[in-house]
Amino acid sequence: MIVVMAPQATAAEIEVVQARIAEEGYAAHLSQGEARTVIGVIGAGDDRKQTFADQVESLAGVERVIFVLKPYKLVSAESRSDRSVVEVGEARFGGPNLVVCAGPCSVESYEQTLECARAVRRAGAQVLRGGAFKPRTSPYDFQGLGESGLDMLAAARDETGLPVVTEARAVRDVETVAEKADIIQIGARNMQNYDLLRAAGESGAPVLLKRGLAATIDEWLKAAEYIAATGNLKIILCERGIRTFESSTRNTLDIAAVPVAKRLTHLPVIVDPSHSGGRRDLVLPLSMAGVAVGSDGLLIEVHPQPDRALSDGAQSLTPESFEQLVEQIRPLAEVVGKPLPSSGDRKAPGGLWEP
Repeated sequence: MIVVMAPQATAAEIEVVQARIAEEGYAAHLSQGEARTVIGVIGAGDDRKQTFADQVESLAGVERVIFVLKPYKLVSAESRSDRSVVEVGEARFGGPNLVVCAGPCSVESYEQTLECARAVRRAGAQVLRGGAFKPRTSPYDFQGLGESGLDMLAAARDETGLPVVTEARAVRDVETVAEKADIIQIGARNMQNYDLLRAAGESGAPVLLKRGLAATIDEWLKAAEYIAATGNLKIILCERGIRTFESSTRNTLDIAAVPVAKRLTHLPVIVDPSHSGGRRDLVLPLSMAGVAVGSDGLLIEVHPQPDRALSDGAQSLTPESFEQLVEQIRPLAEVVGKPLPSSGDRKAPGGLWEP
């Protein structure tokens, strides 16, 4: 159930409600929006739910109690009166602007990472993506540089000012990734790795959760609930294409998943056009489609020399192509009310180079 506090509710009244929930042996999850505060109640059994709801509704400062029938209670749209905004550096996922995350599929060297970070920053990216731990389908494929790759991403962040999103492949990686990066990515293959979801949530860091290869939207949101249940609601959903019978693309971008997920949940939703199509010529049209249906951001692979990339070179853009893409999606982003920040809005960190 969800306890909706009145707009004028005081901090003391909110504390009383939380104490009453704890006294009953339930967990309380506080969510404070711009207009009002809501408190998620987890653990109330059906036999006690209505009685307890009546008791809570009589407390000072409580506007109403809502029963949430969906299994994903904390991430459901009913649990907040406004949409979540996840702030990371200058980027605000779910905020007024479209957030573009870009960088190499895999971190391969310090030079490659820094060159790519500088290029995507100049072109308009607000977040640097890059893989240090790479879960690959074949055990013989490049598996990433591990912790040294994280150090390279951190160095690129220090120079360019771009916050970093990178994947944690296992529970043991979470602490290190949270320490050296800004957003923990949970990849498609790990969407239902529940121990990893819990560990990522408990880190307190923002979490980018990719939809699984064959996951329904319901399963995707239940996976997000594992993170939210730790008390961490800094969750970004990422639609990255699902496996279907179609073989002409790497995956099938479920474009309808964006508005559906945004209707069912208060979390920001972004699109990965690179993994969806699996070909660089599809990245622009799929990006346009994502922007058109209301995506809060894009996750795009960029490599200085895609033909020499150690992973996913076929779907990676060159820095020049990425810059063109940003300019081509800019008018559409304006039309749908999610404008890209102008070059004047981007701060050049440390004066090391001009944006």
